[in-house]
Amino acid sequence: MKVLRLAILPALAAALFGSGLLLGHRLFSAPGGQVQVTAQLILTALRDQGFLVSKTYVLDESVTIRKTSGSAFGDFFVGQTITARGAMEVNVGLDLTRISEKDVSVADGEVAVTIPAASLFNVRLAGPVDVKNEQGIVKRLFQNEDGYNESLAQLSDRAAAAARNPELLKGAGESGREELSRLLRFVAPGRRITVRCADGPRR
Repeated sequence: MKVLRLAILPALAAALFGSGLLLGHRLFSAPGGQVQVTAQLILTALRDQGFLVSKTYVLDESVTIRKTSGSAFGDFFVGQTITARGAMEVNVGLDLTRISEKDVSVADGEVAVTIPAASLFNVRLAGPVDVKNEQGIVKRLFQNEDGYNESLAQLSDRAAAAARNPELLKGAGESGREELSRLLRFVAPGRRITVRCADGPRR
């Protein structure tokens, strides 16, 4: 696995999250423009965003799939070897729907939020897949298959496993925490913002 490209917090996700907080900000404003920042306001704004993608990685993955009869002679007729390579995009971030009431508190000039650990959101193909398919004579004539779908499935599985690397998840968690801190300062100006991961240090 090789990381080809790295995108930090897509602008669209940030914009959608910010718009949600802005709407909550307006809905919970008291007459005269004074904002009533409540734990419910924060919780609703966070949950409404669903999954916040904080990092996108594009991984160069390769697989080799061997189907053997158990002997060189048999493989000459029905064996198959597929090699494939492709770029897979994986999106990682924070599942904000997992935040509960106990994870949000507003008191004494401080807004404190505990967020879940970063996790994988999805995997998708980021370019063409190069597939090479060697088949035995009988298989090629009577059970011919290009191997594309099986290769894509295994490439996706490899990319998903790579995205769960502790270092990649840690980076996604840090980026998500920083972005949430920045946006919470917008909805709760003048208050001290504390965002911590469920399994990490306070920040």
